[in-house]
Amino acid sequence: MNQESKLEPGALRVLIAAGLGFGLAAILMLAVNINGVISLAIGIAATAAVCLVPLRRRDAGGSGSANASAELGSGLPALALALFEHLPDPLMLLDQAERVLFANAPAHAVVGSGIEGKHVSAVLRTPSVLEAIQLVSRSGKPTSVGFSFHVPVERHFEAYAARVETSPALVVLVLHEVTQLKRSEQMRVDFVANASHELRTPLAAVSGFIETLKGHAREDTKAREKFLDIMTVEADRMRRLIDDLLSLSRIELNEHVPPLGEVSIEGVVRDVAGALAPLARAENITIEIEKRTELPPVTGERDELIQLFQNLLHNAIKYGRTDGHVWITLGALPADSRQLQDMVAVSVRDDGEGIPAEAIPRLTERFYRVDVKRSREKGGTGLGLAIVKHIINRHQGRLQIESQTGEGATFTVTIPAARSVVADPPSAIAAK
Repeated sequence: MNQESKLEPGALRVLIAAGLGFGLAAILMLAVNINGVISLAIGIAATAAVCLVPLRRRDAGGSGSANASAELGSGLPALALALFEHLPDPLMLLDQAERVLFANAPAHAVVGSGIEGKHVSAVLRTPSVLEAIQLVSRSGKPTSVGFSFHVPVERHFEAYAARVETSPALVVLVLHEVTQLKRSEQMRVDFVANASHELRTPLAAVSGFIETLKGHAREDTKAREKFLDIMTVEADRMRRLIDDLLSLSRIELNEHVPPLGEVSIEGVVRDVAGALAPLARAENITIEIEKRTELPPVTGERDELIQLFQNLLHNAIKYGRTDGHVWITLGALPADSRQLQDMVAVSVRDDGEGIPAEAIPRLTERFYRVDVKRSREKGGTGLGLAIVKHIINRHQGRLQIESQTGEGATFTVTIPAARSVVADPPSAIAAK
C-alpha cells in the first residue's frame, strides 16, 4: 500500500509535465511559428525534467559508470517511458558524461540497439552533432544542427539538443528526419532548371527564325515556308510542355484527395485505343486488347484514368517497332492474404527496343528521358510517366515496369476495385 501511494505523485507529476510541456510547444508553434522540432523538444524537455527530478543514482561511488547511467535511464516512470516510446521522432537522454541513459524505439531504428550506457560519440559519429551536444552541456543554450547519413541510403536529419536542469542535469537529443523535405527541395530546383531548359530551346529556335524572316529571308518564299513549318513544330512542342506542366500541377494538387466515382476500366481502355488508332495506323502498328476475366468497376476519376492510359499507349506506339504490335491485357486480381482488396490490372506491352535496366527506376522522374534526342523527335515532353505516377498514387494503385533490351517493355497498372455496396438485411432495417 505504501509503495503504491508513493507512485501516484510521480504519475501525476508526469501528466502535469506532459500537458504543460506539449501545451507550451503548441502555443509556441502557433504564436511564434518556430520550428516544429524545437517546439516538440521543449515539451519533451519539460516532461523529462519533472520525471527525472526525484531520480538519484543509487551508487555514489559509481556515479560516473555506464551501469549507473543505464540504471538512471531504466528508472524512468512507466508513463514517461510510454510517452517517449510513442514519439514519432528518435529521442535520446544523455547524462553529464554524454552517455546514453535512454533511447526510444525510433532512435534504435536509426542508430541501432544496445546503445544505452554507451558514450554518444560511439552512437552518432557526426562531429557537428557532438559539438552541439558539448555546447549545450557547457552553456545550457538549446541548439539545432543539420546532418546526414550517406550509407546505406542517404538520409537527412535535424538534431535538436537542450539541457534539462535536473539533478543530475540531462541533455535531451531529438532527431527529426527531413529527407523527404530535402528531396522535395531538390526536385523543385531540378524542376525549375529543367522546365526553363525545355522552354528555352524552342523559344530560341522560334526567335532565331523570326529574326531570319525579318532579314534576308523576307522575300525567299521557299525559305519562309520551311521556317514557318519549323516554328509551328516548336510552338506545338511548347504548347504540349505547358499543357503537361499544368496537368501535372493539377493532379499533384488533388493527389491526397481519393476519387469517389466508379469507372469501367474496360470502357476507358477501349475509348483510349479508339482515339489513338489513327496514330497507330500511321505507324502500321496493330493494337490488340485481351480481356481475361470479367472486370469489376474501379473507384476513380474517368478523365484522369483516360489520361493515364493515353500516356502509356501513346508511349507504346511512339517507341514500339514500326509494323509491330501493342498488346493490352485486362484482368482481375482477387483479394488474398497479401492483398486485402480486389484489384484490376491493365498491362500495356510493346515490341520495341526495350529499356535498359538501370533506367527503369528513373522513368517516372520529371523530364527524365532514356534517349533525349529520340524523345524530342517523337514530340515527348519528359512528363508523361510522371503524370502516370501521380494519377496512380491518387487512385491508390501500383505501377510495375518490366523490360529487356531488344524485347520491348511492359507497363502494368493495378488499381483497387470499387467496394460493393451491400444492402442492409431486413433485421437491420427493422432495427432502425
